[in-house]
Amino acid sequence: MKKMMIACVVVLLTVSAQAQIGGMFGKANAVAGVDANKLTMGIMSKLKPILGLTANQTPKVTNAINTFLAAKAQIMPLLQSNKAHYAQKQSTLFSNLKTKLTGILLQNQMNKFLGLKPATYTPTNILSQLFY
Repeated sequence: MKKMMIACVVVLLTVSAQAQIGGMFGKANAVAGVDANKLTMGIMSKLKPILGLTANQTPKVTNAINTFLAAKAQIMPLLQSNKAHYAQKQSTLFSNLKTKLTGILLQNQMNKFLGLKPATYTPTNILSQLFY
C-alpha cells in the first residue's frame, strides 16, 4: 500500500513538473502553438479601428501580418536555444513587416502602428506578438 502511494505521488509530481515546464515555454508557443490565421484575426481586430484601416488596406495588412507570423513561428524554437540568434531574426522579420506596411499605410497610420509597441512583452497583449 505504501509503495502504491509513493508511486501515485511520483506520477503527480511528474505531471505537475511537465505542466510547469510547459508554462515556461508559453512565450515560444504563443505563435508556434497557435494558428497564425487566428492570431492574425485577433491582431487585426485591434489594429483596424486604431489605425482606421480602409477596405482596401485591410486585406493587404492582414496578409502582411499573417506572412510575418508564419515566418516568426519558424524561428520560435530559437527563443529557447539561442536568444541572440532569435533576436536577430525577429529584428529582420519585423523590419520586413515594417517595409511592407510602409507601402500600405499612410504616414500617420504607420506612426500610430509603431507607437503601439508595448514597453515589454506581455502575454495578455496580443500586439506583443508583432514586436517581440
